[in-house]
Amino acid sequence: MRNNFKFFFVIVFLLGVSTTTMNAQKTGNIVEYFGKEKINDVSEGNVLHVFKTGLALQMQNLGFESSSFPNDPVFNRFLTDNQYRATKESTFDIDFLGQPVKWKSIKIDSTSSFSGSNLRSAYVYLTYTSNSEQIVLFEASGHSIALINGFPHEGDHYDFGYSLIPIKLKKGENIFVLKVGRFPRIRARLITPSTGVQFTTRDMTMPNIQQEESKAYKGAVRVVNATENWIKEAIIEAKLADNNSTTIIANMPPLSVQKIPFSFTSNSVDASKERVDLQLNLKNNKGITINNQTVTLEVKSKYKHHKKTFISTIDGSVQYYSVAPSTSKEASQALFLSVHGASVEAVNQANAYVQKDWGTLVAPTNRRPFGFAWEDWGRLDALEVLADAKNIYKPNESKIYLTGHSMGGHGTWYLGATYPDKFAAIAPCAGYPDLLAYRDGFSRTVLEMTPEQLEERGISAKRVERMKLEHVNTPLQNMIERAGTPSRTLKLERNYLQSGVYVLHGEKDNVVPTAIARQMRERLGKFHNDFTYYEYPDGTHWYGNHSVDWPPIFDFFKQRTIQKDSAVKKLEFFTGSSGVSATSHFMTIHQQEKPFEVSSFDFSKEEGFNIITTNVALLEVDLSKLTETVNEITLDGDTLKVSSDLKNFFKKDNEKWITTTAPSLSQKGPHRNGGFKDAFRNNVVFVYATKGSTIENDWYYHKALFDAETFYYRANGNVEMIKDTDFSLKKYADRNVIVYGNKDNNAAWKVLLKDSPIQVKNNAVSFGDKILSGHQWGLYFAVPRTDSDVATIGVITATGDMGMKAAYANHYLVNGTTFPDVVLFDSNLLNQGTDAVKHAGFFGNDWTIEHGDFEWK
Repeated sequence: MRNNFKFFFVIVFLLGVSTTTMNAQKTGNIVEYFGKEKINDVSEGNVLHVFKTGLALQMQNLGFESSSFPNDPVFNRFLTDNQYRATKESTFDIDFLGQPVKWKSIKIDSTSSFSGSNLRSAYVYLTYTSNSEQIVLFEASGHSIALINGFPHEGDHYDFGYSLIPIKLKKGENIFVLKVGRFPRIRARLITPSTGVQFTTRDMTMPNIQQEESKAYKGAVRVVNATENWIKEAIIEAKLADNNSTTIIANMPPLSVQKIPFSFTSNSVDASKERVDLQLNLKNNKGITINNQTVTLEVKSKYKHHKKTFISTIDGSVQYYSVAPSTSKEASQALFLSVHGASVEAVNQANAYVQKDWGTLVAPTNRRPFGFAWEDWGRLDALEVLADAKNIYKPNESKIYLTGHSMGGHGTWYLGATYPDKFAAIAPCAGYPDLLAYRDGFSRTVLEMTPEQLEERGISAKRVERMKLEHVNTPLQNMIERAGTPSRTLKLERNYLQSGVYVLHGEKDNVVPTAIARQMRERLGKFHNDFTYYEYPDGTHWYGNHSVDWPPIFDFFKQRTIQKDSAVKKLEFFTGSSGVSATSHFMTIHQQEKPFEVSSFDFSKEEGFNIITTNVALLEVDLSKLTETVNEITLDGDTLKVSSDLKNFFKKDNEKWITTTAPSLSQKGPHRNGGFKDAFRNNVVFVYATKGSTIENDWYYHKALFDAETFYYRANGNVEMIKDTDFSLKKYADRNVIVYGNKDNNAAWKVLLKDSPIQVKNNAVSFGDKILSGHQWGLYFAVPRTDSDVATIGVITATGDMGMKAAYANHYLVNGTTFPDVVLFDSNLLNQGTDAVKHAGFFGNDWTIEHGDFEWK
């Protein structure tokens, strides 16, 4: 299991990168500091209060914590004890050296920020005394999460200045506890909103207007609802020159901010214009304008570098990608997918490339400049952009290529291994193949430091001794980690046989150490016959635009095409989950024998049509894609008759393969396969409980709101959030649903989950015929929507208030974390991490417990 200490070194690394890249940007580097300046000005109202003093508590982590379930004793204390107050020099805990961990006084600097090395791995405690109840906007930056009067809210850990949290202050003391994010600085202030409902231009997603043609566009702007009322059927009116467009807003919850997609239209624009103004009017359901905003948009030629927007099927949000179009207008050219590094905006990624005369380059966003390291929702973003670009540019389907730098180099290794038949060749630049191993490498670096180096960094010898202790996973912890198999790139490395590989790395790269690239050269050399390795002499991590736009890479690409299915004579394919990657060419792994273990097939037609499989329960072979006639195949030694012009399906039956029909969509398969994180896609909607006690209703509302805030911030997302009483199967047909609450307090439970093999109510949870009593249980699980062939239900539930608060964390919205179909834990989760997880595992291919794979503690 990874630990927070390892994350500390990743943070230090990112600090180093951002410092370097900020300086480099002055000379034209692709990397900007997060791609944008931090927002400092307030246009949404008047500053009511700037927090100038507070208390800080620095917590050291020694490791061996799960990244999925990290310990958080500080938030646990505030969540479970509403009488607890931090005071100056009071002792919160005793550290592993026997020293008291105390709250220390802090005050702001000249930038109105709390800053300094004492804020690394720290919590900041702030208070504000209000003379009355009032609604304000809490604006803070630099923190990863906040507890405000006992309820969690997403932070602004990239320090963008985006965070605006509408809250209702209590009369008297109000408590704010902030967990410090990537950098040791925090800013916090309260704003009196200028109006109850308004636009904010912080963090808009907008396209470039194209000079050459009239067309419809999609944009997204955030709307602040600083009232205690639902905003129903409000309208965004968009005016650009003589074109008017209107968009109805889905209902907005009280005290929330949402990033709303809207449509607008533009005629072709005179080439002399560099910018045009878009007028946005926000109207209530009676047509009365309640707020307005003018937005300036850049005008670009579609034949030059520009950015496009599209609607994502993940959550209905607006995302953008950047384009370096071909200089030629010939049809059926190549398409290059270039994935950016940490902190790089997609615009800057595309701008690093000169335009090619034989293909178009597109750069997706990964949902954010840091995003998800091209895994999880970053992976889905790359696939959505690839599909949209194919639809627009109509490339030659055999000339699709993949490249990227740094974190994008990882994305290239990862996406290239996960979807090997989509790319003719891949070119990872300054990349690392496996995210978890890369993070672990920073811990190994510490263990190799001299005493002098350790002292320089303030790392004690005893701390290193603790780090050297070997941690042995329990079977249950192994089960949790298994959900991350699709991300273990090196387990899929033989998929690289399906494409050419060009590895580019700087000779003196100390950010992604050159040794990582050399290790990959050695690994590829043992099985791959079509790869090139080049170390740029004296090259560091970034040595100019040719760090990505390296002509020999594109020469390498030009010589390679994706094989046609009919030309494939040998084919190996590996996957960690058919829900992530199932297909290569004409074969699909629909189901695994052991979920989230590596599955594979090895095909050859040198001596007949022969397939050898590992960990495959149901396989499809689509012979209609081939030109020759095939009458029989040999599958793990079993000879089977087939139909040459059809899709053929085979399943394991008592260790023998038999012919079968197409699998039912009610079973697991590529369309929905778990684990729990997979529920957060497919235009997902959050449904929270309103039928419980006041405490339950408040908690589940704020938990859903917290997750919506987190998905907005981390994924540039827009999740619809509704009451349980407003949910209907028809209105939300075929959409994924996240249910917050249990059978007793969420009215949608009986509609969605009455047949679920897991049932949760107050003081009891049942797994089939196994019943656990008590109010301390919390649970995450995912099951199919029985009224849909494609949709999944994710459930965030508890048996009582103790379990609810243990379930506050939402690390399932973070890349690199692992969650099986089911995870049960008790109220000690925040203090004990995975030691408090009591049950985890995967349902069977029929979504039953009986045929599943589970571990109990």
